[in-house]
Amino acid sequence: MHHSFRLDSPCLQIKFSGTVELDSRSRSKCRSCGDLFSTPKGKMPILFSVVARGNTVLAKYASCAGNFTEVTEQILSKIPQGNSKLTYSHGSYLFHYVTEDKITYLCITDDDFERAKAFLYLNDIKRRFQSQYGVRAQTALPYAMNSDFSRTMATQMRVLSDGKPDNLNKVQDQVEELKGIMVRNIDHLAERGERLELLVDKTEDLSVNSVTFKKTSRNLARSMWWKNVKLIIIISVVIIVLLYIIVSASCGGLDWPNCTGK
Repeated sequence: MHHSFRLDSPCLQIKFSGTVELDSRSRSKCRSCGDLFSTPKGKMPILFSVVARGNTVLAKYASCAGNFTEVTEQILSKIPQGNSKLTYSHGSYLFHYVTEDKITYLCITDDDFERAKAFLYLNDIKRRFQSQYGVRAQTALPYAMNSDFSRTMATQMRVLSDGKPDNLNKVQDQVEELKGIMVRNIDHLAERGERLELLVDKTEDLSVNSVTFKKTSRNLARSMWWKNVKLIIIISVVIIVLLYIIVSASCGGLDWPNCTGK
């Protein structure tokens, strides 16, 4: 069977089969995510970040438009739940993650972006997330922390990309930790016949994220309301059946002969 994993953007196309296609004309026209954060030339910032419990997304933030959630949910389902740190590579993209206490902190970067910075970012949002939510994350509903923590994720992306001296010192400290973090090809995650496709539009304005977050929140609220309605209906039916059984037992049978005079 043929494995196919394609990262598709105006600047780059990559397939799981191992072929790499660079569209230089598109790259010259593309306004990169690096422009959004004023990062040094050739140093792309973090494209997408997510905090999840298993494959249940709790919070996310994207610096570009794309179907990041669809792809990362497939990847998250394959990450072991034990504490671990790893980088998956393919073509010109890197997937970095840290898993601790069954919570995974993952980000996607261009391969020009320093791994030390990526893990510095992941460790930072991990610390902030644990401090802010603690054990609540173990039972939280999908996107429960999204409205608040997505802002934190966005802020820390910008802070990490500004190149301040104190950030550079932290990156240097992180380099030592990288020695124990492996890099594997993302082919290891592919299942037979599986197709993962990431679509990225780096020209899309960041404001689309707020629209996506609001839509997600509305859908989640509607879903929870319907679940509550169904639960109330089920409980009501059970109570009615129990009452009928109790009355039938006291009235001599299902036709209630002792109570109706039959």
